[in-house]
Amino acid sequence: MTSDAVGDASDAGRSYRKGAARRAEILSKAIGLFAAHGVEASLRAIGDAIGVSHAALRYYFASRDELLVEVYRTHEGARHGEVIAEGSSAVELMELSAESNRAIPGLIELYATLTTDALQAQRHPVTREFIQARFERVRADLARRIREGQASGIIDPGIDPDDAAALVAAASDGLQLQWLLHPDEVDIRRSLALLERVLPAAAKKA
Repeated sequence: MTSDAVGDASDAGRSYRKGAARRAEILSKAIGLFAAHGVEASLRAIGDAIGVSHAALRYYFASRDELLVEVYRTHEGARHGEVIAEGSSAVELMELSAESNRAIPGLIELYATLTTDALQAQRHPVTREFIQARFERVRADLARRIREGQASGIIDPGIDPDDAAALVAAASDGLQLQWLLHPDEVDIRRSLALLERVLPAAAKKA
């Protein structure tokens, strides 16, 4: 390899690292914005709010949908280790997540926006793909924890793990939406704790 080629490769590496760092900085600012104030209406409005030009945002994120998805993906990945605790039941996992989310209502609003947008497949294909994959992953994790509870005798073996997983996920998402609208009236963690007691008993009576 010639010295010019080595130099070009080195410059390309520095450029890539600089670009990745700039993208991460934009995501960090957007997470802070959404956590504190909720979702802005447009890519341009987001750029104005975080002090990034519209052109710079479009360079790193082709659309508002792509930015919103990456903000939520980055936020969720950053707190994955805080919330996910092996040995926790499916409902306990949702309780921990709900407790963590109490401090960031704006990001719950972002999640609600993403799930609503996902229903409009033609207008929001990127969002739909992300939300579908997320639901599949969440349900699979919850179903695994339910099977572990069945194996240990905590949960009635007559319960279908996949059905129960879908129910727990739906309860968590619905409660978070109600909490956004009525924060003083809805206690997500307490309601989910009730679900933990109801699930096994309901199956035994069936």
